[in-house]
Amino acid sequence: MAKTSNKLSKKAGLAPGTLLHIGAKKSDHIKITAIDYTATDYNEILCDTPQDCFPLKTSPTTSWINVDGLHNTKIIEEIGNYFELHPLLMEDILNTNHRPKMEEFDKYVFVTLKMLGISKSGHSIISEQVSFILGDTWVISFQEQEGDIFDVIRVRIKENKGIMRQQGPDYLLYRLIDTIVDNYFFVTEHFSETIEQLEEKVLKTPDQMSMHQIQKLKRQLIQLRKTIVPLREAVSELQKDRTNLIKEKTLRYLRDVYEHIIQVNESFETQRDMLSSIMDLYLSGISNKMNQVMQTLTIMASIFIPLTFIAGIYGMNFENMPELHWKYGYFGIWGIMILVIIIMIIFFRRKKWL
Repeated sequence: MAKTSNKLSKKAGLAPGTLLHIGAKKSDHIKITAIDYTATDYNEILCDTPQDCFPLKTSPTTSWINVDGLHNTKIIEEIGNYFELHPLLMEDILNTNHRPKMEEFDKYVFVTLKMLGISKSGHSIISEQVSFILGDTWVISFQEQEGDIFDVIRVRIKENKGIMRQQGPDYLLYRLIDTIVDNYFFVTEHFSETIEQLEEKVLKTPDQMSMHQIQKLKRQLIQLRKTIVPLREAVSELQKDRTNLIKEKTLRYLRDVYEHIIQVNESFETQRDMLSSIMDLYLSGISNKMNQVMQTLTIMASIFIPLTFIAGIYGMNFENMPELHWKYGYFGIWGIMILVIIIMIIFFRRKKWL
């Protein structure tokens, strides 16, 4: 969090639209790839320079230009200038801590959101910012690093499966957003499994590690909610489409995405409530455990009170105490003490205190 704040402070005093990469550097180089297609033709391009993708701006075919890596601001600026992107838009692309949102411009639509995943260890959530720009015949996507969840879409375009090749760039944008949102369900399932395991653990053995895990999951859910709620607003605005870049039939698909986002948000809300219940269960378990300890100590103290009383009487050393000169006095006192212990244990058991 401190590193992010330091990065943000570097923008203080700079002119609006000044390009500065904010966030962790997740890639050593920038990779630009493009897929150009129609209903009958397909062409995949690996761009060595940004100029290699420039002809796709005016091409009548549908084009998807993907940029992996955001740390080289010069390349991002070069692409942005050629496609006539607004400087403030490019500034948002480079700010990887930006909240999800949608903005409409005269010739294109800008959407930025978070792509979520589970780490290999399964203990944390991976978040990556992805930005999309929809033009009249093209879509540009900006990602923080190489590797994503869009391989299914690439295969469907390449092998001409379904209706991907028959649709325009607006349908491509929908499929990209829909793939990201669908992947959120894997995250919700992961959280559900983790919370169930945590609940079983708290029921059996509530300990300090359980509390730390509860707090960690709560923080993660807060971050996820900050991702989902703005995205719901962005997709809602995208459905209104005042630029006419999105066809009516694609708007219907976007409504389905909106419903999925609501489902994901409800799942996270439910899981947050479950964590609150587990926290109450943890506190109750700790309280019960403490009560059991106090009960045990109280019973032990209650048993030793009469024994201390007996020992105290015969420790006063008065001369006229017949038992002090009795041959079997020592064994007699031990017998009385043992008998008292047995009677008290029987009494405690009948009261169900033991």
